[in-house]
Amino acid sequence: MNQSRKIKTIIEPQYVMEGAGVKLRRSISPNASNLFDPFLLFDHFAFNDPIEGPIRGFPMHPHRGIETVTYILEGTVNHRDSLGNSGTIGPGDVQWMTSGRGILHEEMPRRGPSGVIYGFQLWVNLPAALKMSPPRYQGVNVGVIPNLEQNGGKIRIVAGEINGVQGPVTQISANPIYIDVTLAPSAEFVQEIPFGHTALAYVFDGNGIFGEKRSYTHAEEISAVKLVHFGDGDHIRAEASPDSPFRFMLMAGAPFREPIVPYGPFVMNTVEEIQQALMDLRNGTFVQQ
Repeated sequence: MNQSRKIKTIIEPQYVMEGAGVKLRRSISPNASNLFDPFLLFDHFAFNDPIEGPIRGFPMHPHRGIETVTYILEGTVNHRDSLGNSGTIGPGDVQWMTSGRGILHEEMPRRGPSGVIYGFQLWVNLPAALKMSPPRYQGVNVGVIPNLEQNGGKIRIVAGEINGVQGPVTQISANPIYIDVTLAPSAEFVQEIPFGHTALAYVFDGNGIFGEKRSYTHAEEISAVKLVHFGDGDHIRAEASPDSPFRFMLMAGAPFREPIVPYGPFVMNTVEEIQQALMDLRNGTFVQQ
C-alpha cells in the first residue's frame, strides 16, 4: 500500500420524508450523473423524536434493477414481500435484497426499548446484464457477522474481506466492502481498497480524520454526521480524535460505468426499460413467480 485516498467531497445529509411518513437523513440519491457508481442511495433513519408520532413505514412498493441493503442498529424492521418472504430485521441484522427483474416488498420500522429506530439503507446498482435476473435475499443475523478487534478498533464485516475474514454477504456484482468501524480515541484504521473502486464513509458518531496523520497541519477533521467521498488510491486510513471515539460505515465497490435512468424505486439503463417496468406494474406482470 502506498497511496492513501484523500477526501474528494464532504456531503451534509439532508432531511427528507419517505414512504408513509418516515423521516430520513439522506446523503445521496439516484441520479443520472451516477457520481457514486455503483452506489445509488444512502439513508440514515432519523425518525426519533416521540412528538413526531408513530412511524408508518414503507408499505408494499416495487423495486427493479437494484439491490437494497438494510442495516439496523437499534429498533426493528418487519418485512414481507410478493414472493412470500417475511421476517424481522433486528439490532445488528442485515438484509441484502437483490430486486433483479422485480419484487414488491414492505418494510415497517418499529422503535426499540429506548424509543428510537436507528439504522441505514444503502442502494447498490446492478449491471445491465443482471437487472432482469431473479430476485433473491441474503438475510444476515447479527450472530453470523464477524467482529474484529484490532489496534483500538472494532470492525463488523457485512461484505468484503479484512485480514482474511470474509463477511457473510457474497456473490454481489459490485464486489463491495460494507463494514461498520468503531475507533477508540486516537486509534487508527487502515483498509485496502482496489484502485478504481468508489469509496465512501458515513461518519455517524464522534470525529476524526481520514488520509493524513493528525500531526500534519493540513489534516481535516470530520465530525458526525457527514458522508465522505474519497478520491482514488489503494487504501483508506482513518484516525480518531484524541478525545472522542470515531464511528463510520465504510463502503467501497467496483463501478459498472454504464448509463442509468432512475425513476422512483427503479434504476434501469434506458428510458424504454423504465417504461416497460411501469407497463408491467399496470398489467400485473411485474412479479414473476
